[in-house]
Amino acid sequence: MKTLSLRRPDDWHLHLRDGAVLQAVIGDTSRHFGRAIIMPNLVPPVVTTDDARAYRDRILAAVPQGDRFEPLMTLYLTEHTDPDDVEEGRKSGLIAAVKLYPAGATTNSHGGVRDLDKAMPVLERMAKIGLPLCVHGEVTTPEVDIFDREAVFIEEKLEVIRRRLPELKVTMEHVTTKDGVDYILAADRNLAGTITTHHLIINRNAILVGGIRPHYYCLPVAKREHHRQALRKAATSGDPRFFLGTDSAPHVDPLKECACGCAGIYTSINTMSCLAHVFEEENALERLEAFASLNGPAWYGLAASEEIMVLERQAEPVSYPAKRDTDAGPITVFDPMFPLFWQVR
Repeated sequence: MKTLSLRRPDDWHLHLRDGAVLQAVIGDTSRHFGRAIIMPNLVPPVVTTDDARAYRDRILAAVPQGDRFEPLMTLYLTEHTDPDDVEEGRKSGLIAAVKLYPAGATTNSHGGVRDLDKAMPVLERMAKIGLPLCVHGEVTTPEVDIFDREAVFIEEKLEVIRRRLPELKVTMEHVTTKDGVDYILAADRNLAGTITTHHLIINRNAILVGGIRPHYYCLPVAKREHHRQALRKAATSGDPRFFLGTDSAPHVDPLKECACGCAGIYTSINTMSCLAHVFEEENALERLEAFASLNGPAWYGLAASEEIMVLERQAEPVSYPAKRDTDAGPITVFDPMFPLFWQVR
């Protein structure tokens, strides 16, 4: 196969940041993706409908002229989130989901939830009005090994939420383990998962072998190879419960290349080339459209795009810039460590 046509894809988990970084990176998403679920972990975070409206306006103002892109806004769940404000945001059509960050789990998550009981009134209202909950699925207790935190979260937190609120629609974002895949497969309803570009390509050796490589460090951290293989099997299966959420998370290099570097990998610019490579390796190119373009809209109750994207397989490797320059400093682009031949036409 030398050309592949598919509905224009969407990104169901995206960090755009704000200010100079937003201005520099938004075009890499809007060029290829029609919509994206926007993460709310800014400083300060997006905690109210008014916050989300103002952030959406800043995003739309930064979209390059001529690009058609719709940011789907989320609220950052806290122990003080107002259920009425959440419902108002949902009814207005502005709020597509609410994001649960366990406090301390990842970038700018210190204001997240420590006591789930305190957030339960919001979750109960969300179940009633049909608003999805997106979860960063890791516990943060120090005694739990970082490579086990997703599995423990499923057992100790997520299962509790789902048993208490079976009508609540839950998206497990950036699934990184076979445990997560199996948990989604075992559910009979109201549970789905996003899978990132980079977790389909790297395992923990990419971070640790041959020296510390900060530009492969993300949270949830990449796991063992058998977990990566489980993710590839799920993503390429065509199962409607799995879909693309890049978790593309730009940080300028000084914040990555330091003694306590930030977690995040910037993949928006070359995600479609990377995905085509992965799906080709798995003999599943015909299922790329389901993963990138169809399953996510269906889960969120939206129509798939009517626009068509065409990918072409080039004879020579496709080149991408190593850095994305911003007024705040350079951002390193994800290097999959193999040549890419598929290019969006």
